[in-house]
Amino acid sequence: MIPAAFDYYAPTSVDEALALLREHDDAKVLAGGQSLMPVLRLRLAAPEVIVDLGRIAELRGIRDDGDALVIGAMTPHSVVQADPSIAEHAKLISLAAAAIGDPQVRHRGTFGGSLAHADPAADLPAVVVALDAEMVIQGPDGRRTVGAADFFEGVFTTTLSEDELLVEIRVPKYTGWGAHYEKFSRVAQQWPIVAVAAAVRLDGGTIAEARVGLSNMASIPVRATAVEQALVGQPATAEAVRAAAARAADGTSPPTDLNGDAEYRRHLASVLTRRAVLSAAGAG
Repeated sequence: MIPAAFDYYAPTSVDEALALLREHDDAKVLAGGQSLMPVLRLRLAAPEVIVDLGRIAELRGIRDDGDALVIGAMTPHSVVQADPSIAEHAKLISLAAAAIGDPQVRHRGTFGGSLAHADPAADLPAVVVALDAEMVIQGPDGRRTVGAADFFEGVFTTTLSEDELLVEIRVPKYTGWGAHYEKFSRVAQQWPIVAVAAAVRLDGGTIAEARVGLSNMASIPVRATAVEQALVGQPATAEAVRAAAARAADGTSPPTDLNGDAEYRRHLASVLTRRAVLSAAGAG
């Protein structure tokens, strides 16, 4: 199908983009377009105005800011995946970015665009929640920072107002941590039925810290805190990790759809968490 007619703007600065959003009530923001364009073509959305962020250079790039890495919202997944500082200090992000779609999607899709879209089955939201990333939002009153766990409010819903933009993501450094991203899909390049993002810090052969995020186990990405707590102080063995991973679905509310019911997803969460943690710990 052909999208409904709309006015198109391509600002070259964040301030110009924000002015356009204030001026037009029925505007949609175009980042990489991997989620928005199919919706427009199917006429599931018919905005009067499209504001394309693709020409705003200040929204692209990755920089080291001391104890954190800062990722511009319009940085493509392929750039994030290949960046050596991300691989060294936030390996989990590199692994998840490499698992997104296919090469074409990774070259066009953007880090911030995926997060702002807030699909609970997407790859990145559970990763930034697991890593306690901070979302930097700019609006008419300046900038504000929101923790990743508070950024996502529901299916396709975030704390962003209609006149605000996600401009960058601050990720604490996890230098020396092991990481692994595990997801299960029915066919290649499909949204995961369940995905697990795991990062582990070992002290000798003991798990000193663990962070585990789950995709598609609720209307928002969630931390598997019961698993994290059960892992700390335990040896990085198959038996210990299996016992902790059995609690992966605690406190979740997985959906039921054509890909599987809630109980199936709970089982998957446990299996994938065990695999992800063992691999992150170097024991998989």
